[in-house]
Amino acid sequence: MPEKNETLQTGELLETSKEFSENLMRISQKSQDLMTEFYNSQKNAEFDPDPFNIGGAFLDLSRKMTEDPTKLMQAQTELWQGYMNIWQNMATAATGDTVEPVIEPEKGDKRFRSEEWSKNQLFDYIKQTYLLTSKWINDTVADVDGMDDQSRQKVDFYTKQFTDALSPSNFFWSNPDVLKKTVESKGENLVKGLENLLEDLKKGKGQLNPRMVPDGVFEVGKNIAVTPGKVVYQNEMMQLLQYSPTTEKVYKKPLLITPPWINKFYILDLKKENSFIKWCVDKGYTVFIISWVNPDERHIDRNFEDYMSDGILAALDAIEETTGEKEVSAIGYCIGGTLMSATLAYLAAIGEERITACTFFAAQMDFEDAGELLLFTDEEQILMIERKMEAAGFLEGRNMATTFNMLRSNDLIWSFVINNYLMGKDPFPFDLLFWNCDTTNMPPKMHSFYLRNMYQRNLLKEPGGLTLGGQKIDLSKVKIPIFVQASKEDHISPFESVFKATKLMSGPSEFMLAGSGHIAGVINHPDANKYQHWIGNNKKKYDTAKDWMKDAKEVPGSWWPHWDKWLSKKSGPKVEARDPAKGKLKPIEDAPGSYVKVIAKSGQSEAD
Repeated sequence: MPEKNETLQTGELLETSKEFSENLMRISQKSQDLMTEFYNSQKNAEFDPDPFNIGGAFLDLSRKMTEDPTKLMQAQTELWQGYMNIWQNMATAATGDTVEPVIEPEKGDKRFRSEEWSKNQLFDYIKQTYLLTSKWINDTVADVDGMDDQSRQKVDFYTKQFTDALSPSNFFWSNPDVLKKTVESKGENLVKGLENLLEDLKKGKGQLNPRMVPDGVFEVGKNIAVTPGKVVYQNEMMQLLQYSPTTEKVYKKPLLITPPWINKFYILDLKKENSFIKWCVDKGYTVFIISWVNPDERHIDRNFEDYMSDGILAALDAIEETTGEKEVSAIGYCIGGTLMSATLAYLAAIGEERITACTFFAAQMDFEDAGELLLFTDEEQILMIERKMEAAGFLEGRNMATTFNMLRSNDLIWSFVINNYLMGKDPFPFDLLFWNCDTTNMPPKMHSFYLRNMYQRNLLKEPGGLTLGGQKIDLSKVKIPIFVQASKEDHISPFESVFKATKLMSGPSEFMLAGSGHIAGVINHPDANKYQHWIGNNKKKYDTAKDWMKDAKEVPGSWWPHWDKWLSKKSGPKVEARDPAKGKLKPIEDAPGSYVKVIAKSGQSEAD
């Protein structure tokens, strides 16, 4: 007779085998559901074989590569030599000797953090082979001669997208963490992952957008965007929020913030621990911010000029009416800063200096070196975007979100594919990613104007290149002091491009470079003690940001206090604090208002 322990082990194995079998059946069923859902969502969709207009660039790449076969053969020889070195290392390690890896992940690459990628010889081999191959592909493509700059940038970018997609971390059989989770959960992770995938596909109506935050964790006005204040003015384009003071005295000149309309304003007011708005209020500024409308087909004829007239200019009028102050200081963030610079030039043209000092967060005015977003603004792609906008009446926010996510695909796409679909987990509740997913639509005329006149033709930097409100826009006519913030790792507004603002306007300028990227470089509360910033010699004129960097001094922590010293000197004397509930404009509703709570409308009909 078998011993008792043997009987128990046999029972456990049978139970485990049964659970695996049941989960395999569930996986099979979920896979069928997934294919059915995908088919139904795609059967009426238009098929575009080259949605990013990259076919021509890669055809040109192929021609150029075949023109120099010797160079290609040499590159292939180097690749095989790298493979041989990895094999040799594996053989040496198998004898117990310690060897240095042939290639390692770049600093900041989070895909191979699990120790199994290094401890387990098989996964170490898979990792190093992938890293070697992907580096070889990217380097070989980048080394091809004779391509024009635009085609070169396209093939480099999309080759990187291709090699990132093929990372072994993205697949079930080659990810040690996923295999371990599958064994531990008896396949339950794959069932849950397919459920997550099916749910995301349904929500996206055929377009896959992995969830970045759990549903229902955050609510605007409840646990995010909660700094007290009032909506004191609104029109068809925006609501104007005034925040309640927390100090007895405030600076005489109010502070007007113009955020981008590509995303919602509460990136500056996520939680009290990282809220830029609350920090400014606590420093004694009377803070106003524009909350842009989330456009739909009603805004089909709204253009860039409307964002100036019914946005910034209307806000200035409302601030003067409710506080009695004609002069203000201002901030423009990203595209909101681009609009702000054009508005300053308009005010200069009509002889009004209603904004007496202005700060720019990650804002571009010269788009010649505007980074990887230029890849999406050639004529064919703009025409494609315009066709989409014409069909829907606006550009859906999820289209913009996909573009931005592609710029950091490993962090913003593939990490969620692994977590949600392979590991079967729910995403982590992260306020910044909640904001990132809370998309906004684009009015067609405004968006076409922006893409064509800024990214494609680069007319804002040209004196008289644009006409707004009947006035020729000339940035050199702007003579007020400006503070220009950029971030060292910004992939949307490269700091070299942002720096050019200091050369386009004629007044005194101060440039400051923050650590991190487009968001974290701006939203860095002093209490967090994170990152660093660089302060330069602002009495000296520099031709480029790299020249400026040679004289810059690195300072640990947030740049906000440094900026506060700059702005406080330009904000006038202290006066009695202004309660938005007691101003001359009657409050409409509590902050954060209703406009910001509108979810981006889909261009698809209910029948779709």
